[in-house]
Amino acid sequence: MSSPALPSLATRFTRRFGTVPTVRVRAPGRVNLIGEHVDYVGGLVLPVAIDRAIHAAAAPNGGNRLRLVSEAPGIQPVEVPLDALARRTGPDQWLNYVLGVLVQYRERGWNVPGFDALFSGDLPLGAGLSSSAALETATALLLEGLSGRGLDPIERARLCQQAEHRHAGVPCGLMDQLAVGAGRAGHALLIDCRDLRVTPVPLPADWSIVVADTRVKHALADGEYRRRREDCERAAHLLGVATLRAATAEMVAARADVLGERLARRARHAVTEIARVPDFVAAAAAGDATAAGALLRASHLSLRDDFGVSCPELDGLAEAAWTAGAAHGVIGARMTGGGFGGATVNLVRHGWEDAFARQLEVDFAGRFGHSPSVFVTRAAGAAEILPPDHPAQ
Repeated sequence: MSSPALPSLATRFTRRFGTVPTVRVRAPGRVNLIGEHVDYVGGLVLPVAIDRAIHAAAAPNGGNRLRLVSEAPGIQPVEVPLDALARRTGPDQWLNYVLGVLVQYRERGWNVPGFDALFSGDLPLGAGLSSSAALETATALLLEGLSGRGLDPIERARLCQQAEHRHAGVPCGLMDQLAVGAGRAGHALLIDCRDLRVTPVPLPADWSIVVADTRVKHALADGEYRRRREDCERAAHLLGVATLRAATAEMVAARADVLGERLARRARHAVTEIARVPDFVAAAAAGDATAAGALLRASHLSLRDDFGVSCPELDGLAEAAWTAGAAHGVIGARMTGGGFGGATVNLVRHGWEDAFARQLEVDFAGRFGHSPSVFVTRAAGAAEILPPDHPAQ
């Protein structure tokens, strides 16, 4: 017997707050096909907005407070006075992604009214799929919908990035926020992080995206992400360039003794990863699965060996996909996101998705004693304020 359908987000909002929401939004997650840990060095990246998303609804409450409810497991409802939007610690840290955005709008002269908001969705948290950027963008769009004003996607992405820097304490690049806010259905986005030029890249129709979440949760604010960024900045300084985008593999090899082992490895990852992105775009345009798969594998190995952001569970999923290979429809696989846990992205021939997912689940459970969360996704459109008649969650 099938379970009863969950009431709509609007209905759940009304049951919770006793009023009808005046604005509803959808903010997708993203998976990065290739170009990892290079957005903050001005590199090239190739993310895809996916069909897993955060949905949110809001309405003004006429008071001087925020009433915020998340349907994510283990998160309690909170009430925040509008004069107390300071950074949070402890179990309420998730609020930093909401409050930080509101502070950024307020600093730009926007009025932040008291409102009630309900956050929901099917985007896994802490899986390297940019749930933080989706939450930031959802919050931004809620405020824009309540205010009757708007920002363009790049300006909104910059604002959300600043919120993450200052309130959440994560010195992220701009890829996640821009991918969430500018995604296009059926396309990846080639983003040049030096000038924020965005070029949609159509994906081959017979290439499916399968995400495998290790269920190992990372915490990028614990300092590892910051240390990687600082290593890149130090390496660029020693190489005499503004950022590692201006460096080459030859420069890194020639000055390896000056950089030292750790910084040389960090720099080598950055310059080789940036070079892999246009090669992958060319492979996708040609439908060259062999070349695309080799590039994904090289990216994962570089992140594992030179950048040090993988983990046994991510390596296990990637190795299982590589072992399955083309005979089981696999084009390529690698870790995606900040690392230290999270998910892999797998490109699989259309029609092989379910069999591949089952194989990953069995292999992973045999190695690590618990099952990953494996799902098929697709390139989806950008975050948006939903029209009143939209059949949202």
